[in-house]
Amino acid sequence: MIISKQSELDTLYTTLKDFDYITVDTEFLRDKTYYPKLCLIQVAGPGTEPVAVDPLVGNLDLSPVFELMADEKITKVFHAARQDIEIFYNLTGDVPTSLFDTQVAAMVCGFGDQIGYNNLVQDVCNQRIDKGAQFTDWSRRPLSNKQLSYALDDVTYLRDIYTHLVSELGERTHWVREEMAVLTSPATYQNLPEESWRRIKLRTDKPKVLAVLREIAAWRELEAQRRDVPRNRVIRDETLADMAVHAPENEGDLARIRGFSEDMARGRIGREILEAVRKGLNVPKERCPMVRRKERFPKDKQPALELVKMLLRVQASRHGVAAKLIATGDDLEALVTGERDIPVLKGWRDEVFGQSALALLSGKLSMRLKDGEMVFEGL
Repeated sequence: MIISKQSELDTLYTTLKDFDYITVDTEFLRDKTYYPKLCLIQVAGPGTEPVAVDPLVGNLDLSPVFELMADEKITKVFHAARQDIEIFYNLTGDVPTSLFDTQVAAMVCGFGDQIGYNNLVQDVCNQRIDKGAQFTDWSRRPLSNKQLSYALDDVTYLRDIYTHLVSELGERTHWVREEMAVLTSPATYQNLPEESWRRIKLRTDKPKVLAVLREIAAWRELEAQRRDVPRNRVIRDETLADMAVHAPENEGDLARIRGFSEDMARGRIGREILEAVRKGLNVPKERCPMVRRKERFPKDKQPALELVKMLLRVQASRHGVAAKLIATGDDLEALVTGERDIPVLKGWRDEVFGQSALALLSGKLSMRLKDGEMVFEGL
């Protein structure tokens, strides 16, 4: 079923508002815009017919959907929720409450690293989804039956996956709640212009070059937002990098930058970029951005790192959780080199692995082979 009338949407809200949970997914496009263009919202409640809300026809007021997203009594179940949540944040200025991400929960339950929805459907529901409509143009109307079927499948099986994962989690449910902190933070979805320079690869870490890059990248971010076009439609990353290195002083210098035309150099864009370059060059050295280069891992600590990696595999297997969800390679290196303000020593990760790792590094935990398996004594 597809909803394109306000009365139908109001009825849907009445149907769903008293459920403990609903499953949610979206279809969107962002290849031609800065902000993702919402094309479809799919929702389903326990035992209800999955429906798709069409925001592109009928001049729908989506307030009933937004009210569901804001209702703390209703758990909103997504799979790999970040891009979906970004859409709702852009439309309302708020992050949906009471979130449950099945991709995160599946990692906690040992289904592997960042398992895809299709694989999870196969593992949990023993069903296979036709992904043929995944990369179609969701903005074109009318939608085909194949598109609609694909879209509704994304919330249909999500109900069984959710109930299965909840039953599997048991005492680990609070682990998932802790992981939701990033998804529910508005900061996750705020594209701050002054921080956009960090996305651009540069072969130098000279403070003045970085200061210029920060200013021109911020200008591009604001311009892309204003025009609602992708960043690279304004100016490509490589061109910004060249501008930062060469710091053009006038239109002629700017026109010689790779990928930047003479017409652009003479126009408004050229004037604004030259002003941004001058602003960057005038930043005092102590206020220039800095890039922290990763230091080479000490060779003498490599054996300790290998032991910690082995402990991680043991603990991940013991608790049935994906090892990469507990700790990354960088986390382990930081732990071995003495850093302590790191994720692996906080929350559920500390319970599952962090304290054991510290005990191993301090000599309070030992290991040996027993019947061909690695056994840690002291756990």
